[in-house]
Amino acid sequence: MSLAIGQPAPDFTSKDQDGNPITLSEFRGKKVVLYFYPKDSTPGCTAQACNLRDNYKELTESGYIVLGISPDSEKRHQNFISKNELPFTLISDEDKSVHELYGTWQLKKFMGREYMGTVRTTFIIDEEGKISDIIEKVKTKDHTAQIL
Repeated sequence: MSLAIGQPAPDFTSKDQDGNPITLSEFRGKKVVLYFYPKDSTPGCTAQACNLRDNYKELTESGYIVLGISPDSEKRHQNFISKNELPFTLISDEDKSVHELYGTWQLKKFMGREYMGTVRTTFIIDEEGKISDIIEKVKTKDHTAQIL
């Protein structure tokens, strides 16, 4: 499934790092940065998370809620958050159901090997729950600038 700008963002309920259910539609009326990333504590994902952390005040002042999502467990998310002092919520999608909804679980190639994995993608969702932007070529060290 391929999502496009202007479409409603698929609603979902999944668990955050503390095991609390998070439902996307709860954030209606706010702008949401929903960013899909491959794995906690890897160099690119850490750079991306830290860039968002370092510019978090600017993002929240612009009215954004930041939600990161990966196939990692709640426990891994807790470790990643405390190690990097992340001020935003991370969603655990171990069964990849949310990845499937957003089309971010795809066949990838790395060093001649093919495997299924997360395609790093950020969806900007407006106050009405519609996709206002899709960032597919994510610059991990400069991601906030891409969002704003």
